Amino acid sequence: MNLSELERRVCDHIAARAEELYSNLVRAVAIPTGRGHAPGLEKYRAALIERLRRLDAEVEAHAGSPRPEWLGLPGEASEGSDRAPQPTIVAKRAGSGQGPRVLIVCHIDTVHDPHGPFQTLTKSEDGARAVGPGAVDMKGGIECAFAAIEALRDAGVERQWTFLLNADEETGSFASEAVLREEATKHDFGIVLEPALPGGGLAVERMGSGQFKIEVFGRAAHVGRDFAQGVSAVNELARIIVRLSELSDPARGRIVNVGPLKGGDVTNIVPEYASCWGNVRFRDEAAAEELACAIDALASEPSPSGRGQGEGDLPRIIIHRHWNRPAKPKAAEVERFAHFARSVAEDLGQQLPFASTGGVCDGNILQAMGLPTLDTFGIRGGNLHRTDEFIEIPALVERAQLLAVVILRMGSL
Repeated sequence: MNLSELERRVCDHIAARAEELYSNLVRAVAIPTGRGHAPGLEKYRAALIERLRRLDAEVEAHAGSPRPEWLGLPGEASEGSDRAPQPTIVAKRAGSGQGPRVLIVCHIDTVHDPHGPFQTLTKSEDGARAVGPGAVDMKGGIECAFAAIEALRDAGVERQWTFLLNADEETGSFASEAVLREEATKHDFGIVLEPALPGGGLAVERMGSGQFKIEVFGRAAHVGRDFAQGVSAVNELARIIVRLSELSDPARGRIVNVGPLKGGDVTNIVPEYASCWGNVRFRDEAAAEELACAIDALASEPSPSGRGQGEGDLPRIIIHRHWNRPAKPKAAEVERFAHFARSVAEDLGQQLPFASTGGVCDGNILQAMGLPTLDTFGIRGGNLHRTDEFIEIPALVERAQLLAVVILRMGSL
């Protein structure tokens, strides 16, 4: 390994803490933070804030912005969940005030049922893997980030860093988006601890993403007596969904997915209301605009007399949409940052391949604000969002070492 004496000390310090890092992750995974579970989010956040304060960071909590009401999905709220916006934590350490300013971003929320049977981190028989909710996405990444900056602190290294912790990444970062955008403008480089791609790779290019809801208003009628007087919102929505499916063209970087659906209450009444929710992915801003125009064109002229039965021209179609994650193209400054990180990985005896992905994350938002960002710096593992989600245990040390040395060397960027 082509490392300096200081870099070796930092890496050895992290390696010596391997069992501690795993124990920390066991405790973190056992705190349920999925699906807006407020008690778990508050407990985990408090533990991380305490750790940040031990690093002499100045910690601020920023109130979250409410997300649009139309984004609420059928059956989304669950017992023990709190849909009030969660705060975003911004912790700053100025260090010596010299060198690049790095923004480290992690999310503390997961997708897992806070009341389900999948609650703990369990090590495999060979000790190479551990399975648990949020272990790879992204509590393992959070532990790697803390291990890195704690090792730098213990080695007496002064660097300027900001640690941002949000609690709504899995639902689109609507509450934390404004804080993410503001902090992006104050830093020189961004690092997001999303799980590494297969093989430990970095995502140097991501598609963008957006959400939409389509509401259709028709006219109710008795199916047997007045069928001809009814206007079926369900039938119209079905026609719309077919048109939406025709917009997808993955080869041109356009994807439209629809689901879930809602429409009608009983079979013997013509349904007066139907709706669907959907997600789009786009390769670049041109594709984003094409999809926006095509979906907006499905709307009917608003009825001046409101939405009641028999009012205005029916069926009436209302579009709600928000393209909340811009595309993250393979920009020159990001490639340069990625090659720098790869050189560090090679000095550590690690592999760091590059890839593109259709997934989105907070890195999309940061880079859209002009911040060169690497956003798959987290732990290796797999089966994200499943009940067999796992980490590769050696990666806890290896990715923490990689991050620590990258931050150490950032002065040369």
